[in-house]
Amino acid sequence: MALLSVIRRWHLREGIPIREIARRTGLSRNTVKKYLASQVVEPVYPARKSPSKLEDYEETLTSWLFRESRRHRKQRRTVKQLHRDLVALGFTGSYDRIAAFSRSWRQAQQEVTQRAGKQAFVPLQFAPGEAFQFDWSEDWVKINGTHTKLQVAHFKLSYSRCFFMRAYLTQSHEMLFDAHYHAFKAFGGVPERGIYDNMKTAVDRIGRGKQRQVNQRFYAMVSHYLFEPEFCNPAAGWEKGQVEKAVQDARHGLWYDPPPFKSVDELNQWLEQCCRRTWKETAHPEFKARSRAECLEDEQPHLMPLPVAFDGFIEHGKRVSSTCLITFEHNRYSVPAAFANRVISLRVYPQRLVIVAEARVVAEHERVFSRDKSSQGRTVYDWRHYLSVVQRKPGALRNGAPFLELPDSFRQLQARLLKRPGGDREMADILALVLLHDEWLVEQAVEQALASGEPSKPHVLNCLSRLQEPRRPKPLKPPPVLTLVTEPVADTARYDRLRRARHEG
Repeated sequence: MALLSVIRRWHLREGIPIREIARRTGLSRNTVKKYLASQVVEPVYPARKSPSKLEDYEETLTSWLFRESRRHRKQRRTVKQLHRDLVALGFTGSYDRIAAFSRSWRQAQQEVTQRAGKQAFVPLQFAPGEAFQFDWSEDWVKINGTHTKLQVAHFKLSYSRCFFMRAYLTQSHEMLFDAHYHAFKAFGGVPERGIYDNMKTAVDRIGRGKQRQVNQRFYAMVSHYLFEPEFCNPAAGWEKGQVEKAVQDARHGLWYDPPPFKSVDELNQWLEQCCRRTWKETAHPEFKARSRAECLEDEQPHLMPLPVAFDGFIEHGKRVSSTCLITFEHNRYSVPAAFANRVISLRVYPQRLVIVAEARVVAEHERVFSRDKSSQGRTVYDWRHYLSVVQRKPGALRNGAPFLELPDSFRQLQARLLKRPGGDREMADILALVLLHDEWLVEQAVEQALASGEPSKPHVLNCLSRLQEPRRPKPLKPPPVLTLVTEPVADTARYDRLRRARHEG
């Protein structure tokens, strides 16, 4: 290369003849002429090409390899079969040459796929109201003095880039349904599509390509809100990169040093306030001059109207024990005694449990979450569920666990009545009044009976009847036209005069 540079400089810049250049370099004049005529600045040796018996069949073999790569793994032809097919076409080379060519072709295809899939991406653009993206994340917050692991639902509108977060203790179906309603309520409507990964609460089975067996309850929620679900390819988080980035930003932002909270509800109120504040303070990544909140105002007219909240419960069949209890998530809940030893339906909501039997709601409890599986769990009683039992077994009032939660007035009355003979039966009858009358009125009647000093069942019934008496009407004020000129005078002696007049006549 250095000699070529010298030859070009001597001849083209200094004008030295070719004969003199040949004498100085020891090259032939034809070689010098060839270098100067070709205008080559950097000499390149031609690629060495060895003759191969596969040259005439490379195009055919390449098309066969591409065809086989598109088939199912069990239907693909082996390299030996491809070699036999080429031999039938006249190929005289060995199997090893075909195998080597196949390996190099597959390796080249893999490198192209990896470069296109991992290093190159297609920029996406969404219309207003077209889509939102969803994902879960795990974060830790101190709630009621305890360091608690939370499952956080993340939503992000693909056009305005407004995001929404809501925290739960689990990732179950009822939490997922509740998060969708609160997100759509915050956004002011429902987009046309939802982009998800293949989470178990939405996808029961992953098929080939985009084929998915979607969970029936998830489909019911989708049908209620009228948007179309779309699922990413497995292990392809970049297909919903907007919400993935939102999760990462929240982890390094809001969740880096959050304040302590008394409950999950208080935390969710704080999260919604933070989201709305960020919408106003953060510029849109594409429309730099506008905030995300301003872009959301443009997007809201394109969103579908939000219907009433989806009744997103998960139903389980439970058998009631002889102690009128059912078990759910390591905790126990009471059921009316009429359904003891029977099967009922338990509807699970994010914050409550609804017990259904005979096509009606028979009980409802606040849901209890227990993370400590080593303990026995909590038992949630409703003493009203056991009233029919104490009618037959009044002695159970003394040590009955459900009756430890009676109102204070009932407990004071029970302490007095149980000191008398037959007081347990009398107390059971008084508690049964709750089944027939308003509980608040019964409590008022018990308090009045206690205030008298000697409460009893007849006394409580008397007070209750007085509380239930209708109010006396207010005296009427007649208009001036109907005012009497002569007011009637009450005269009881007039009756006696009328009787005497009748007898004398």
